[in-house]
Amino acid sequence: MGKCYSDAVERALEYLYYHEKEHKGQEALELLKQASEAGDGDATCILARCMCGSQYVWEGHGFPDNNKEAARLLHRSVEQGSALGVLVSLRSGELPEFRERKMPFASLQEAFDIVLEKAKQGDAFSQYTIGNSYFWWDFLRIQGKGQNSFASHEEFKAYLKRNIEQCEDWFWKAFRGGMYLAGNNLRHYYTNGDEDIILPQPEKAEPINRMGAEYGYPYYEKEYGAELLNNNRAEEGLTWLKKAVDHGEVSANYYIGQAYYDGDGVEENNALAIQYLEKSLNASDVSIGSHNILGEIYYQGFGVEPDYAKAFQLLSWAYERGSTWGVEYLGRCYFYGRGTQQNYELARQMMEKKESPLRGEELYIMGYIYGNGLGVQADAPKAVAYLQKAGDFGPAVEELRNYKKTFFGGKWVRRK
Repeated sequence: MGKCYSDAVERALEYLYYHEKEHKGQEALELLKQASEAGDGDATCILARCMCGSQYVWEGHGFPDNNKEAARLLHRSVEQGSALGVLVSLRSGELPEFRERKMPFASLQEAFDIVLEKAKQGDAFSQYTIGNSYFWWDFLRIQGKGQNSFASHEEFKAYLKRNIEQCEDWFWKAFRGGMYLAGNNLRHYYTNGDEDIILPQPEKAEPINRMGAEYGYPYYEKEYGAELLNNNRAEEGLTWLKKAVDHGEVSANYYIGQAYYDGDGVEENNALAIQYLEKSLNASDVSIGSHNILGEIYYQGFGVEPDYAKAFQLLSWAYERGSTWGVEYLGRCYFYGRGTQQNYELARQMMEKKESPLRGEELYIMGYIYGNGLGVQADAPKAVAYLQKAGDFGPAVEELRNYKKTFFGGKWVRRK
């Protein structure tokens, strides 16, 4: 038996969180599965967390998301008698009253006190869990309190403040003890405060990225590296980012690739940009950006032969997930039939979705579509307005020669 949990759970926590860059996530998973099958509810709870995505476990482990299975496991952890499972289920919205009645504890407070004792003994995951109970106001249900429990609104707010601010110390303990995720909540706590109860203290959030990087957390090596890049400290930033990549933080590839693409602190190198960006295509928090930049590279032929089919595929993937960054290129693909079937209506729709002003070729495309009535009713004045705005873009100048003003009324019409 470990200090706070079973040997299997404590080893799994080491592999999953405290020493994640050792890349023993799969070993942790097997330990948890075996312990869970043997009736260890704490193992079942941690196993559920492994299936909930990068908000709850390091993406570098490569675990697939499975929210349905995670919910089933959380329910099971409660029934197996895990106090940790009770608090995590409560935090996850998976503890309705009928399921609460299945736990072997007299109250939520009893479950909380059990985890609190483990937190006091130094277990970082327990410290993080206790911090979350205060941070997300779960203490209200745990303590059975509400506004009606107090004589005045001021008393209720004072009660809330006393409890919420306790998250700070627990998150710091967890962050220093191996739970990099606690740093994320600390940043949120300091940057945003909590309604009108806890005032923001953004200056306290400033060192968290650096501290996390110095603690050796791959996620924070990436965060700090990206921060340094944004602050024109490219050499230091790239050093941290490459360290993050070496430790398995896949999303760090995006920031390195972007630096080589933009020539930000390094010599512009599209071949290297492509190498790094392709490695970050499946990294959840930067996948859209990676698809967009690679799409632009392949469309424009920066450092490679233009590949319109690949560009269209990459940019469409990002667009389908809500990004309008690359709509100008998608519009060109549809207009010319590059990498996809020609479709003037979709070309126009893409151009109309561009957030920044249209430029030369884009204005020409809109002018050509309206002038020739391609997927829209022909509108010579609108066509001319677009074409004139295109300035000295060659095809636009040529297309303008197809228009003249009527003798009476001076209206733009297309020459016959």
